Amino acid sequence: MEVLISKLPSFKISSPSCCCSINARSSMHTGIRFRRMSFVCASTVNEEVTKPAVSSCSLGISTRSDFPILHQEVNGSKLVYLDNAATSQKPTIVLKTLQNYYEAYNSNVHRGIHFLSAKATDEYELARRKVAAFINASDSKEIVFTRNATEAINLVSYSWGLSNIKPEDEIILTVAEHHSAIVPWQLVAQKVGAVLKFVDLNQDETPDVDKLKEMISRKTKLVVVHHVSNVLASILPIEDIAHWAHGVGAKVLVDACQSVPHMVVDVQRLDVDFLVASSHKMCGPTGVGFLYGKSDLLSTMPPFLGGGEMISDVYLDHSTYADPPSRFEAGTPAIGEAIGLGAAIDYLSGIGMQKIHDYQMELGRYLYESLLSVPNIRIYGPAPSGKNQRAALCSFNVENMHPTDLATFLDQQHGVAIRSGHHCAQPLHRCLGVSASARASLYFYNTKEDIDNFIAALNDTVSFFNSFK
Repeated sequence: MEVLISKLPSFKISSPSCCCSINARSSMHTGIRFRRMSFVCASTVNEEVTKPAVSSCSLGISTRSDFPILHQEVNGSKLVYLDNAATSQKPTIVLKTLQNYYEAYNSNVHRGIHFLSAKATDEYELARRKVAAFINASDSKEIVFTRNATEAINLVSYSWGLSNIKPEDEIILTVAEHHSAIVPWQLVAQKVGAVLKFVDLNQDETPDVDKLKEMISRKTKLVVVHHVSNVLASILPIEDIAHWAHGVGAKVLVDACQSVPHMVVDVQRLDVDFLVASSHKMCGPTGVGFLYGKSDLLSTMPPFLGGGEMISDVYLDHSTYADPPSRFEAGTPAIGEAIGLGAAIDYLSGIGMQKIHDYQMELGRYLYESLLSVPNIRIYGPAPSGKNQRAALCSFNVENMHPTDLATFLDQQHGVAIRSGHHCAQPLHRCLGVSASARASLYFYNTKEDIDNFIAALNDTVSFFNSFK
């Protein structure tokens, strides 16, 4: 059923507020009142990173004023941004850091001796050290900057995979993996004759970890798993999986895009061989991500791309290559973006990742329980319990309603931003018996008021489409 919605988009910026007392909307169709406050933007970035304001109110309310984009109206309604699993918003300090780089010391890194180049190089390499410290890597040389997590996985598949995986070797994945964690290994398997094996879901709609353990054998060369599912919100026991894999000499690659921004991730404790994440999901800029790899593995891997920076010496008939991480960073990198990622890490660390995780667990449970009140809804993934922890996102469908129709109406009539589609997880959706789902995903700057407004808007949306039956 196609329904034409005549309301046209409009955008209005309202002043940010960090007040702890927030009045809910009296009606989903009436105007919204905003408290005003002064908002001063500095033209330069202080040497010491501004820490988020400490407040006795919820983390969402106390940090909200740091995110200018959240303080606007969309289509005549207050913006409710619940698409954080796709990308996060950026705090002012990250925006200022990017601006300051381009205004004050924009230059290419590593190959210049002048002041601007030296400054840019120092800040770029400082960002690498910040990433290493953030995930507790033993050395910053274990951090390779990439364009995103997808490129990081492809780097491993081409550089490590094609050199180490042989015919009949097995690569174990789950059906819940993002396409970025499936397609590169399909390509490797097709080229070398390896076998891909997939772990199904159990009755809780979580990848069956017991079956994964049983599947690991002497034929297993690599285990590729997510830490947190971007659809099911399930959290896998990575430390156990790494232990089982290493017991047969296999390596482990973890897609941590949905965990690094939301919880404490310690690569040494997890003992994973490779781990990837993206800046844009953790308050940083788009266009940069990173690969963590154990130093003994990176040192044996051939280059992924050829060009400047990744070489030691170039002759007409051959070249020698730089040590990691430079070996895997051919050409001019995303300098400003990496520095911006460093600022995002400073910001997150100023709050504390355990504090962020605890708050989001509470908020995620509130979202799940609130969604259960919507008639004829199905939420995918495990129900929150002592046995099953859920991340702060919910993918769902409402009976006889297409998720894109729901998402469109929520946006155009209520200013609520959620995601609809297969979320780059088509095999998982086929396992669930659907082609698409709607997804609401939270971050620490969200509040219970955001969830209440979303639920009210969703109920209104469901009522609207039901009126045509």
